[in-house]
Amino acid sequence: MLKYDLHMHTIYSRDGAIKPADAIRIAKKRGLDGIAITDHDTIRGGLEALKLKTEGLDIIVGAEIKTDRGDVIGLFLNEEIRERDHMEVIDAIRSQGGVAVVPHPFDSMRGSAFWLTDKDSGKMDAIEVINARCVLKRSNRMAGIYADDYKVGKVGGSDAHFGAEIANAGTLVPESEDIAKAISGGRTTAFGRCSMPLFHVFTTALLVERRVVKPKKSR
Repeated sequence: MLKYDLHMHTIYSRDGAIKPADAIRIAKKRGLDGIAITDHDTIRGGLEALKLKTEGLDIIVGAEIKTDRGDVIGLFLNEEIRERDHMEVIDAIRSQGGVAVVPHPFDSMRGSAFWLTDKDSGKMDAIEVINARCVLKRSNRMAGIYADDYKVGKVGGSDAHFGAEIANAGTLVPESEDIAKAISGGRTTAFGRCSMPLFHVFTTALLVERRVVKPKKSR
């Protein structure tokens, strides 16, 4: 089986600290066969990584898009997605020949979670059943139960914002299969462990440093 980390953020995300070249270097060092760079609302990080023409590591261009229902990841993209309605985003991903994935669908700690219902089971190609940044174990557990109940493809990703998180979780892909077809056909499995919750603190500090959020005043 090939090992892919299908969810990570670079400096092209407002809360990412990894340079695309460093993401590649770390992924190779940790024995991954491929990565998907999925920056918030842009494919710029993935495109930069692709230009590096790295040998021995498959690079997938992706993006994590904020929609009216919650985050949706598009994999195998070649154009930016401007839509924000969740069905329009999924349609835009597929129009590029891409794969639509719902990340961290039941994470009650994130306002960006896409809380799936029984009516959503046919909308996406796969859901993230292991996200290494989910603080509560039940979030990943609920995703796994949903995938089993509704026969939806399973993937995993580190959701790395810092290099130390890369490969903490990922996706196992049969060696003989095209990865996109394997994902959409439900023939992938997820692996991994949760990252330290401290990384969320580091992310907040990074956002404060970049003046994306205001620091809380001490009383």
